[in-house]
Amino acid sequence: MPSTHNVEKPWDTDDIDKWKANNKGGPLLQESDFKVLFPRYREQYLREAWPLITRTLSKLGINAVLDVVEGSMTVKTTRKTYDPAAILNARDLIKLLARSVPAPQAIKILQDDVACDVIKIGSLVRNKEKFAKRRQRIVGPNGSTLKALELLTGCFILVQGTTVSAMGGYKGLKELRRVVEDCMKNIHPIYHIKELMIKRELAKDPALANESWDRFLPQFKKKTLSKRRKPFKVTDKSKKLYTPFPPAPEKSKVDLQIESGEYFLSKPQKEEAAAEKREEAQREKKEEKRKEREKDFVPPEEIHHKEKKSKKRKERDGDAETKERKTKKDKKRKPQED
Repeated sequence: MPSTHNVEKPWDTDDIDKWKANNKGGPLLQESDFKVLFPRYREQYLREAWPLITRTLSKLGINAVLDVVEGSMTVKTTRKTYDPAAILNARDLIKLLARSVPAPQAIKILQDDVACDVIKIGSLVRNKEKFAKRRQRIVGPNGSTLKALELLTGCFILVQGTTVSAMGGYKGLKELRRVVEDCMKNIHPIYHIKELMIKRELAKDPALANESWDRFLPQFKKKTLSKRRKPFKVTDKSKKLYTPFPPAPEKSKVDLQIESGEYFLSKPQKEEAAAEKREEAQREKKEEKRKEREKDFVPPEEIHHKEKKSKKRKERDGDAETKERKTKKDKKRKPQED
């Protein structure tokens, strides 16, 4: 059968606007619904913002249900739904609300030129400390990096937990996903910010519209460190004698048990030996603690400080001693003279 797509139709006149909201078709054949779970800390905010969400979705013929007991949000089509894409936008709306996006901002997803992307970054880095540091790089000091990315990509960005939620145009979302994924691969966002700034300036020049911009963009070379880690200090510099024989292998746990005779003990004997070891260790620990406690009650050694006499005082003492000697001699002489 030949296509009738481009054939003139008698009912198509110039005064009819095909994209008006009034040109509604019939009801949808089947009900569609989407359910999204939300964390407990979002419950209070969603309760407050839910009237605004239901009011906005009711204009599109979408029914929204908030289940606090189960902790879920559900959107469904109704008999009044005329736009098939409305249910998909409503699904994105509740997904953003669950990821802590404010309700006034999340409602903008219902516009035709706005899309959303939830970038999962939790599985890109295994180490928790590295993950926290690289996630903080996306935000930057006082949120400066995040603000720069929002201005350059024209997207709303929210870093929450193990995801990065973004809203904006398709081109901006594509750029943003590349920046976030590279950041988690240890490539700093500042390199992409520089590149985006240069691209923005080049886009203003119509002469460069059909040319390659590679010669203008910065080429950042990756520093590759040597795989083998060299020690900073070599402690043992003594020359060792060359021996053709390899070093003796380390003794295994079984070998050590055979040497000590523990290997040949029965199970109750092993348990008894282990109990004795534990008791011995406990006794040693008790003795150490007792000694530590007794340290506080040991009197300190008395230190006798000898007084250091000054020169003048020594002279005075010396004069007094000589005078006493003279008086004693005089007293001895007097009785002899008598």
